[in-house]
Amino acid sequence: MSNASGLLDRQALLEELQIAGFVPEAHAAYRPLLMDGLRFFLERLSPARQAAILAEQLRLPRATSPARRLATLFRRCPTLHKLGQVVARDRRLAPELRANLQGLESLEPTTPMAEIAAIIQRELGTVAGLEIAPSALAEASVAVVVPLLWRPAAGVAPLPGVLKVLRPGVEEQLHEELEIWAALGAFLEQRCADRNLPALDYRNTLDSIRRLLAHEIRLDREQAHLARAAAFHADSPAVLIPGLLPFCTTRITAMERVEGRKVTDPGLASGERRRLTRFLIEALLAKPFWSNPTSDACFHADPHAGNLFATNDGRLAILDWALVTPLDKAQRVAVVQAVAGALTQNEDGVARALAALGNPSDPAALRAAIAAGLRQVRQGTFPGMGWLMTLLDRLGTEGAMQFPENLTLFRKALLTLTGVIDDVSGQPSIDEVLILSGLMQCGREWAARWLTPFHSRAFGSHLSNADLFGLWAGLPLTVTRYWTGIWRDALEG
Repeated sequence: MSNASGLLDRQALLEELQIAGFVPEAHAAYRPLLMDGLRFFLERLSPARQAAILAEQLRLPRATSPARRLATLFRRCPTLHKLGQVVARDRRLAPELRANLQGLESLEPTTPMAEIAAIIQRELGTVAGLEIAPSALAEASVAVVVPLLWRPAAGVAPLPGVLKVLRPGVEEQLHEELEIWAALGAFLEQRCADRNLPALDYRNTLDSIRRLLAHEIRLDREQAHLARAAAFHADSPAVLIPGLLPFCTTRITAMERVEGRKVTDPGLASGERRRLTRFLIEALLAKPFWSNPTSDACFHADPHAGNLFATNDGRLAILDWALVTPLDKAQRVAVVQAVAGALTQNEDGVARALAALGNPSDPAALRAAIAAGLRQVRQGTFPGMGWLMTLLDRLGTEGAMQFPENLTLFRKALLTLTGVIDDVSGQPSIDEVLILSGLMQCGREWAARWLTPFHSRAFGSHLSNADLFGLWAGLPLTVTRYWTGIWRDALEG
């Protein structure tokens, strides 16, 4: 890699990263696009940041692997750091790349403690009974975690806690990168046209992610999310949401300290890992999905392994609530209707449900994708959340549908969570826990259904009495559809 500055250095860095080699063969057509996008991003960073990134790369041993170089680059850019955390456990990536990206989930602190201490002093001043540790505990994409002890009153045992402190300069870095992302969508769409790739909606997708990432440094929002999450999970003894301490600011979140380790760390017995997997699915997916029968359900939008701890007393601790995404009642109803339509082989029903989840732009491609999805069901695939998200991915990749921002972010969070679950134990499956929880919710609703209007879906299961009657009454037609479909599959080979 050249020691000179400018385009030559950036080009040399891109060549050293060999980023095209990380793209699976099934998506080989997108390798040049990925190179174009990363070059676009790097070229628009400030000269000082470009120089710092290149200098760090030059300090790495010449034999450093491309995966290690890429992870090192990601660490220096908050938005790329977050991207690395999202995909760190995606089994479609090469094992070496996954291993390096997983290092981004929780880092040894590198920010000088003197700088962090100055921020703490400026933000908090003097807090009675507060003792700050002389060194940080960990570092993340935008913040440093510092241990503390707080004695709320004389004669009271000190409470262990932590301060989550925004890193010096991270706001400026994040805003700079988000401005680049704002222009990146249009650039990628033009490159797709130049390279005859499908015209995907990069602009809206990247804009939605950009808006979400802007919340990473809004610690006041995280504090509100933490309080709501604690209230929501208060009836779940197996789940721990860190409690807030009464000296938070917009740049510092003060909360109780969680003692434990990442859920993916080795050392847990197989039975404990399976139990932990169930806790993960129930707390992060099933409970919010089947709750809030008439209002929005909020999902943790950043469930990477660094935010999920197995506590020393056997609970699941869910950390870092800076990013959340809602699914409203209508969207959860549509998800249930899509699954019901697939189970009954009702192509029109699935099409109506998908139209409620997004904006179809190619009816023929929509129908073709649904037909292929129903064929998978006839061949033994259960039409659960995994099946539905795969179908939505196909529609999005083909440019046949555009999805609202919150559904895009929910899909991102589900992708991250799936990778974590696979690395914890892989059993039970998301669909198994989600369906079982849904059936239990139906059971709890049974008495109330006698007093509810026939078409009302004001239930956590998102099914009306009319829906349940239709599923029962339509059994003969469902059988006919299955047999007709199986014969058609056989004839088509």
